[in-house]
Amino acid sequence: MNSSPPGTTRQRSPWWVIFGSGLANAVGPNTMFLATLGLFVVPIVEETGFSRTTVTGAYSVAAVGMVIGLFVVGRLVDRFAVRHILVPSFVLFSASLALVGATPPIEIVYFIPCFFVGFFGAGTAVPATRAVVTWFDNSRALAIGVVTAIIGLGAALAPLLVGVLIEDFGWRSAYGIMSLVSVTVSVAAVLLFVRARAEKHVRGRLVHETRVGDRDVSLELPGLTFGEAVRTRRFWFIALGLGMVGTAIIGLQVHLVPMMGDRGLGADQAGMLLVVFGLASLVGRLIGGVIIDRVRGTVVGPIVILLPIVGLLFLQPPFPTAVAAVALIGVAFGIEGDLLAILISRYLGTRHFGRILAAVQAAFLLGTAFGPLLLGVAYDELGSYDPVIPVLMGVLVVGAVLIGSLGRYAYPPLAGFDRLAARDEMAASEVLSGVAEGEGQGPARRESLGTGG
Repeated sequence: MNSSPPGTTRQRSPWWVIFGSGLANAVGPNTMFLATLGLFVVPIVEETGFSRTTVTGAYSVAAVGMVIGLFVVGRLVDRFAVRHILVPSFVLFSASLALVGATPPIEIVYFIPCFFVGFFGAGTAVPATRAVVTWFDNSRALAIGVVTAIIGLGAALAPLLVGVLIEDFGWRSAYGIMSLVSVTVSVAAVLLFVRARAEKHVRGRLVHETRVGDRDVSLELPGLTFGEAVRTRRFWFIALGLGMVGTAIIGLQVHLVPMMGDRGLGADQAGMLLVVFGLASLVGRLIGGVIIDRVRGTVVGPIVILLPIVGLLFLQPPFPTAVAAVALIGVAFGIEGDLLAILISRYLGTRHFGRILAAVQAAFLLGTAFGPLLLGVAYDELGSYDPVIPVLMGVLVVGAVLIGSLGRYAYPPLAGFDRLAARDEMAASEVLSGVAEGEGQGPARRESLGTGG
């Protein structure tokens, strides 16, 4: 048991946790590696003689590394304080990113630091998401949407920075400078702002009960254990459905610059499409946060998963048409980015949220690992990206059907929880532990605790 003083001291607003989580991950692996990889394709090919499949295959290697890392993080994230995972993960990710620029022109050696970019990058997002989810229930989708919007802003600005760095210093030095930016900003943001609600620990290891004043407070959370979750249909529908979406959208994002260059756009215009994609996904994340807090994810999800099909049909020159198509795909991708954590917390609960999120994220990444590879192989073998586009559309349709089949929420929001957590995080813990204890007593118990539908 951990002993704490009464919760009478003034708390910092939980929105600072959102800011810190977003800022840290705005210089994390998705932004500094994935969102910029397309800009490195031509310079790396020209210097090393690698094929496009090899260079873009770095994302697939990083995705495999992240899948393995996520299984490690999944075992740790519900057991240790978030800062004890986030800080070393960002430091080691940044070191791996620097090493990408130091590798010799040997394919297998080039892939080694890319693997560790993913492996250590696995510890940068899930703990931060867990921290945010602990503070917000009524506005959970908006909170996650703001975090991902900040990340989206980073993804939109990173190509501009990287383009300048590559032009002025070369691709190798660009990776070194990016790693310095990443480690400095991320570690500062985590140490200053990121903390889970009612997170009590002894030397980093979380405890499940604490003492507040003259009473014991349980820190147990409602929801399924990991073992219970993986035996449900909903777990696999979420994992497979969003994994298929990742296959299509991430593959397209990585190949967007060379694809549109092949279709007649200039290098500057093709590169600008990455900025459009990032800004559009930023808007989508904010819009998605507002909508998903009000409309069930199984209604929103299939609609936004199918929207990129329209964008793919119009992804052609002239430049304004391509901008409109990429913007549509980006907005849909942004809204989809809010869905993963929301669907897990609403259908599987928060008892083992971190481990379940890590496992589903791993399934998502396995899907994304095939996307860039599929488009790269299509180009190298067929000389064009066009034959694989109908395959991507079919994948999106299947993903939409799976997400649309999840049914009603098992863990709807508790009315007034966000205000209570912001005012007294231990009182919020008592409410949640009461829900956890009463789960076996059916819907009437949840309604008596103020459940909102």
